[in-house]
Formats: sequence, C-alpha cells, structure tokens
Amino acid sequence: MRCPSCNSLDTQVKDSRPTEDSAVIRRRRVCVACNFRFTTFERVQLRELTVIKRNGRRVPFDRDKVVRSLQVSLRKRPVDPERVEKMVSAIVRELESGGEAEVSSEVIGEIVMEHLRQLDDVAYVRFASVYRNFREAKDFEAVLGELSADDDARIALLRK
Repeated sequence: MRCPSCNSLDTQVKDSRPTEDSAVIRRRRVCVACNFRFTTFERVQLRELTVIKRNGRRVPFDRDKVVRSLQVSLRKRPVDPERVEKMVSAIVRELESGGEAEVSSEVIGEIVMEHLRQLDDVAYVRFASVYRNFREAKDFEAVLGELSADDDARIALLRK
C-alpha cells in the first residue's frame, strides 16, 4: 500500500480488525520510510464494474461517488452513518451480483433511489430532483404524490 504522505510502497500493517458487520476489514498501517500512520479499509469485490454514462462514455464504477451523492441527499437528515454505509454496501452487492460487468448510470440511479426511498423520504426527493433533472414545481409534486400513494397503501395494509 502506497503511503499517502511520502508515496513510499514500504508500509506495514500494525493492526487489523473487522468492522461491526464484518463486511470490511479496517487496517492500521505505518510507513517504514516516514513513520506516517494511516488507515485503510478492505472490501470484497465480486466483479469489476464499468458504468455506461448517459453520453455513452464508459468509466470504472466508483463506490465513493455513490457515497458522496448520498451524503449530499442526506445532509442535515437524522440518519445514522452506519445505516448509510450498509445501504451503500447493499447497493454495490446488488450491482455486482447482477451478472453484468457493464451497468448503465440510469440503472444505478434507480437502485439508489429505491434504497433511499426506504431510508428517508426527504433524501429520496432531493436525490430524485437531481437524478431526474426536475425543472418545475410539478416535477416535485409528482414525486410527492408517489410517496403519499405509497404511504396510503402501507396504511391500508396495516389496517387489514
């Protein structure tokens, strides 16, 4: 692992431990050259994914980009960061186990919205407004109508 301070490749692992859900291994490392300490995280990757952008360009899938977009949608929302991390892991697992090495950005966006809808309605609307490129207030009204229809259906199921 390359040292983020001096770029030396000579680093040592000082401590390894799994995270709470055992999906990631956290490693404390030290650079032999400059003695800089840093942490890395190791995850299982089932397959190398390529994203097909709307303009046709192909880029490697970036888990951190999903995390960043979710953080923007969830800003100032009362959602535990651990739940967000589990959601991102579930999204990535779903994409990797989908059987395709190439996945469109539209598919990724829909999967993210599906998960966000279950996590937080406000974050869902925020993400949808950017992802679906809302231009007018009626675009928001349509999404809010979907949410209230879902709520009505859930209430009806509970009453049965």
